Amino acid sequence: MAEMSARKLAAMALFACACTGSAIASTPDAASPASATTAAGALLPVSAFASRSLVSSPRLSPDGNYLSVRTDSPSGDMHALAIYRLSDMKVISLLRLPIYEVPVDTVWVSPDWLVVELGKEFGSLDKPLATGEVISSSIDGTRQHYLYGYKPISRHAVMGQDDEGFGSIVGLPPKADGSFYLGEQPWGHENRSLVYHVNAQHDTRDLIADMGVANMNFLIDPEGKAAFAFGDNSDFEFVAYRHVDGQWKPLDAQEVGQHFAPFDYAPDGHNVYAWWSKDGGPFELIEENQNGSDRKILAQDSFASIDDLQWTAMPRQPFAAITESGIPKPIFINTNLPAARLYRTLTKSFPGEFVDFINFSEDGSKLLFFVSSDRDPGAYYLFDAKTHNATKLLAVEQWIKPADMAERRPIRFKASDGVELDGFLTIPPHRELADLPMVLVPHGGPHGVQDNWFYDDDAQFLANRGYLVLQVNYRGSDGRGPGFEQSGYLKWGTRIQQDLIDGVKWAISQHYADPNRLCVYGGSFGGYSALMSVIRAPHLFKCAIGYAGIYDLQMMYKKGDIRSSQFGRSYLSTVIGRNDAELDANSPDKLADKIDVPVFLAHGKEDKRAPFEQAEAMRDALDAAHKTYQWMAVAKEGHGFYTEADRADFLTRMQAFLEKYIGPGAPVQH
Repeated sequence: MAEMSARKLAAMALFACACTGSAIASTPDAASPASATTAAGALLPVSAFASRSLVSSPRLSPDGNYLSVRTDSPSGDMHALAIYRLSDMKVISLLRLPIYEVPVDTVWVSPDWLVVELGKEFGSLDKPLATGEVISSSIDGTRQHYLYGYKPISRHAVMGQDDEGFGSIVGLPPKADGSFYLGEQPWGHENRSLVYHVNAQHDTRDLIADMGVANMNFLIDPEGKAAFAFGDNSDFEFVAYRHVDGQWKPLDAQEVGQHFAPFDYAPDGHNVYAWWSKDGGPFELIEENQNGSDRKILAQDSFASIDDLQWTAMPRQPFAAITESGIPKPIFINTNLPAARLYRTLTKSFPGEFVDFINFSEDGSKLLFFVSSDRDPGAYYLFDAKTHNATKLLAVEQWIKPADMAERRPIRFKASDGVELDGFLTIPPHRELADLPMVLVPHGGPHGVQDNWFYDDDAQFLANRGYLVLQVNYRGSDGRGPGFEQSGYLKWGTRIQQDLIDGVKWAISQHYADPNRLCVYGGSFGGYSALMSVIRAPHLFKCAIGYAGIYDLQMMYKKGDIRSSQFGRSYLSTVIGRNDAELDANSPDKLADKIDVPVFLAHGKEDKRAPFEQAEAMRDALDAAHKTYQWMAVAKEGHGFYTEADRADFLTRMQAFLEKYIGPGAPVQH
């Protein structure tokens, strides 16, 4: 990264424009949606859903004076880290990254130094892929260090040390002192994980952990010692260890259950907070002594996992937890803490929205928090404890008017084998929920991903066009514990598809969906499901749309970025298997003759996750089977389209495709 000229900085600052707002803590009405809206049920321009936010992932500096924000160019290929001065919301420096590189994690290690974990974006459908590079920078960008990564350019590598591999930010000391903990997976030592205590400003380090297991996450105790290690090893098996008497000892089954992941220390410095699933059920939040005794459950839910903790200022402790199903509501752990009382006050200022604490300044005088909902993409606010005011800093998609958007209603239903599933219906505004044309939208992943209540561009676009949208958290989805996720392994083309089909049949049985006007659309694994669901349920759907999808399971072992590591190959063996006959029996391109609906295939030619050859194989299979399809191949796009022009073109074509095969969306009810 390099400091930019004032002219370029000003130009890029336009991409990350900040708007300051009036104090809202003392004037709750200021949080209400804008009253000026479009005519009831009017079609919004495609650009409203094709455009993407240019700001994300803000973090408050330890002294509360600055804000780091990821900023993106409108084209989606250039990214930077902007530093705002909060007193006037001026960008004081812009640390620009090479093309397609993004900051995947940013931490403040002191009031004037940051550490950034880098990654690359390969498309809009997946989270950025960390590249293992970790850098540090002064707040003004004039001093920087390449701390670790795959390039032999760190100070240690230049001095002749073996210093190349995959790096990550493991943690921070209790108070910002200019240091952090760096995790390393050195090249040539796949089954090895190390942790260093690093001075980010001077680029010096001390080894504090070295163990012979790959891919480990670490919990560092308040004294700076590695106390726990856990994670999925190179064979995609979850393991956990405690450091005792100078050795890493595996935790036994009673301690670990099916999953035990300690992530922070309690203020007393002896107890740890951890995610725990005893027998594969939903994750619970527990607190226990670091020696494994005195375990107590702080938050749990019988259906869904606990997630998204709300934290106090220093010394940090969670005061509330959120479940991963339905409309998020806090489960309060300690209502007497000042942060809990503040949370309740702020929540009252934003009716119908969810308040999420991001981070406090070290003295607790300032708080960065996020407010969003199913209709609102969200905005970031700064609360000042001295003035008791909250100021709006940055809007995620400021062109969206929540009053124009659709309700996302949580649902639960029983699959054909009796297992209870959850999901969401996005209901077209100003329409009665009765016999609506419907689009099933399976999420990607499929594992470690779920649909939630919050704003969804695709669902809102389809609802604005008058279509009911159904999203199902099928078996294999995240949010209900490791057992539920593992129940989707080796069942990509069978049980997962049946869960989706059962959801459609449930919506029909409730008279929500018109059985004669159904289509299915999905991206990534959702694109796979779009084709497989019409194969598994002949005559149910009228059309299918596959976007950046996987269509040939055997090809996943030959092409694409998942297969490039031992961990990735182990993942594939675990979730789809190695039996070629079974892979073919669950690959849409091998079953094209069973597809009885028109298909729309859209794919980026630079896709690394689902290579373009996947789409070509599906297209060739449709040709050979003499099936009807539409084709959209886009140069210079990856796993999902980034540019607004390509995204708008895709949405426009999808709208026309839906209108052709299931008719225009439901008319507005006056």
